[in-house]
Amino acid sequence: MANRERQYLLLADEDLMSLAGNGDAGAFAGLYDRHSRASYSLAYRMMGERQAAEDLVQEVFLGVWRAAGSYRADRGSVRTWILSIVRNRGIDQLRTMASRRRVHDRVEATASVAQPSEAFAETWRNSQREQVREALRVLPPEQLKVLELAYYSAYTHTEIADLLDLPLGTVKGRMRLGLQKIREYFDTRGMEVSG
Repeated sequence: MANRERQYLLLADEDLMSLAGNGDAGAFAGLYDRHSRASYSLAYRMMGERQAAEDLVQEVFLGVWRAAGSYRADRGSVRTWILSIVRNRGIDQLRTMASRRRVHDRVEATASVAQPSEAFAETWRNSQREQVREALRVLPPEQLKVLELAYYSAYTHTEIADLLDLPLGTVKGRMRLGLQKIREYFDTRGMEVSG
């Protein structure tokens, strides 16, 4: 153990805090060694999980490093000061998590109420299918074939090129032109195309 580190062990918390306030990283490390275990224990009891407790302690000690110069011994011991920061930040995080959970629950509740009935949803899907079938009828046969193989039979561009004995670029071009014509079909009728 280096002589300087031994000196830190002999110093009181208040002295280490004063040195840390002046940017002494060794003094700060000494404070961390002395108080991180108690801080983690409190953080774990509050947060209920290891990673959240570790994150909280890291955040607190980063704050201690930055605010070491503002510590006042007349307000309590260094240990009490650090543990109060752990407690306060932990409460803040728990409140934030609870607030997010409430918002999420409200969104979930609203979403389930806002969902259309299954019968309506099925009718809507059938209507959309019929509109797509109409749009497909306006395509030239070579574009229609490529789109059918891609979207209804789930073939890749390469597989379609092999099946139809066409260059890959031709398959992609026909697909692009076919999709463009379908989009134009819906645009001229004032319908939206999803996807």
